[in-house]
Amino acid sequence: SSGINAEWPLRPGRNKMVDKDGKLTQTRTVLCGLGAGVMEAIVIVCPMETVKVKFIHDQNQPNSKYKGFFHGVKEIVKQEGIRGTYQGLTATILKQGSNQAIRFFVFNNLKSSFQGGDNSKEIGIARTFLCGGIAGAASVFGNTPLDVVKTRMQGLDRHLYRNTLHCAQEVLKHDGVKGFYKGTVPRLGRVVFDVAFVFTIYEQTMKLLDYVWKTD
Repeated sequence: SSGINAEWPLRPGRNKMVDKDGKLTQTRTVLCGLGAGVMEAIVIVCPMETVKVKFIHDQNQPNSKYKGFFHGVKEIVKQEGIRGTYQGLTATILKQGSNQAIRFFVFNNLKSSFQGGDNSKEIGIARTFLCGGIAGAASVFGNTPLDVVKTRMQGLDRHLYRNTLHCAQEVLKHDGVKGFYKGTVPRLGRVVFDVAFVFTIYEQTMKLLDYVWKTD
């Protein structure tokens, strides 16, 4: 076995970040997670989340204008252009970047503690699931405020905010600090299991790929 670690989902990218002993430092682990989150936000998450949030808000209005999800996408692009699907990009980048940075940092450190300094040591599915769940919980408590701001910036009331900072100021002004943690409990229940399963499946998949994809 080559002792694969789950610090970075793109193996060639990860290999460029490791030291001469094949390990990632704490700082580089955070940077890898941050980089993955930023790319995820720009390419996938922001446009998908913007459309989703607008569609949900629209369906809660007395006279909804979107006949369905795809019709909603068509109308948003027609009225606002592609830019309309990238509302709240700054908040999304901050949210996704911190999200993955926290998850990979926590998971990597928990996994390393179980390995006891031996990177080739297997920690088992149960412990991997546990590490993933804790990493997911940490990300919820660490960036729910950013998620709240992101959601508001992508909703139908987007026009009420000049920018991401102004949105955060308005939340604090009208709802106080607790306003930044709305939806924490339901999000916690979903994310903990979501991240636990993702890391567990990822680890098992990497073991399989290790037989056919050898890297230095």
